[in-house]
Amino acid sequence: MSAALARQRQALILEAVRRDGAVRVSDLVEQLGVSDMTIRRDIGELSRRGLVARVHGGAAAPEGRSSEEPGYVAKSALQTEEKRAIGAVAAALVRPGSSVALSAGTTTVEVARALLDVPGLTVVTNSPRVAEVLHEPARHDRTVILTGGIRTPSDALVGPVAVRSLQTLHVDRLFLGVHGLHPDAGLTTPNLVEGETDRALMAAASSVVVVADHTKWGVVGLSTIAALDEVDVLVSDTALPPEAREIARERTGRLLLAGARPGDTGHPGDAPDAGPDTDTHTEDEESLP
Repeated sequence: MSAALARQRQALILEAVRRDGAVRVSDLVEQLGVSDMTIRRDIGELSRRGLVARVHGGAAAPEGRSSEEPGYVAKSALQTEEKRAIGAVAAALVRPGSSVALSAGTTTVEVARALLDVPGLTVVTNSPRVAEVLHEPARHDRTVILTGGIRTPSDALVGPVAVRSLQTLHVDRLFLGVHGLHPDAGLTTPNLVEGETDRALMAAASSVVVVADHTKWGVVGLSTIAALDEVDVLVSDTALPPEAREIARERTGRLLLAGARPGDTGHPGDAPDAGPDTDTHTEDEESLP
């Protein structure tokens, strides 16, 4: 009987992963009425069979082809702590009264949350979720401009309408989320049209800040957005491998690692102005543009 129940649970878990792209252990415990250990055992069995990938706090669809595009819900369950830390470090680069652009993505949503206390911002975005975070009718000092376009699985508004609206705009800084980072392929996305819109966002910005956790390194999507040397600042986390750090130092204008303390990797005392509650470490001393 217990084996039959386990198979039923695993079938429900697999169905949820295939539908949403990822599931959290805590959600499954509540939905199925079993213990945390039981759910983890089920996920382990599904992972052993190659049906799901085990991730921190849950399970996700196994990695696939370069054209496969995970949905927003799936990506939002992954590397949540790293993304939150990256968002805080990235937001510390923004001065009051600036104009900024944010692309779509789960990491840029964390940047948006970290920008809530920065006064006087003008924000351009092709992400309805970013716009929702930043839109506060009572905040008369903040302007949020949402591009039009066709919505992708990652909740980006893309296509000719988005590109045309971006071609007339100019912002101080772009915060760009990406599907993958690779020494040769550069910044990539599985969606061709989203790649075109991301390039329009880059063209509208005086400075490009890429926000990407360590799991994005080495991943190659179908379409290249830009080369690494077109990135002014890369914000990642301390789990970024040493060889990736070295390449990022050489190819990008500046590397910031969320969660690092000054001296962790050889450049002591060079934390940027991220505020007293954020531990950061600057990997490259080149000044920001």
